[in-house]
Amino acid sequence: MATLTASIGRTPYETHLSTGSQVIVADEPVDMGGQDRGMRPGELLAASLGACTVMTLRMYADRKGWPLESAVVHVDYSNDIETKRSLFVVKLILNGNLTEDQRARLTEMADRCPIHRALQNPVDFETILIDDAGSKQRQSLEVDL
Repeated sequence: MATLTASIGRTPYETHLSTGSQVIVADEPVDMGGQDRGMRPGELLAASLGACTVMTLRMYADRKGWPLESAVVHVDYSNDIETKRSLFVVKLILNGNLTEDQRARLTEMADRCPIHRALQNPVDFETILIDDAGSKQRQSLEVDL
């Protein structure tokens, strides 16, 4: 299980995201009231998909011994509030002396990264409020993406 801590103070929208050893800053642009000191939450979501995709391609190509020099992914993310649908458009660039079959297989593998699979399946959320007394209130819901 991955655990991430997000914390916000008095600076409008500047949020510090941390794991045990890493820190990322998320923010909103100035025209939305933020300081533009980090990526927006939707950009972080798209970045997770992009990072997972290229890592998956690197692992697969290395395992197969294929000459993948580099992989670049551009991810466009949009969220339609009215239809309650999100769209990720993944544009893939594969560099290296790859055959057409290898390129086709790597394109298939791009859709098999763990983040892609998590996003395309139903997702469950559980929100737990922990107050000063340490008691917990639970709110669970299932979201079909």
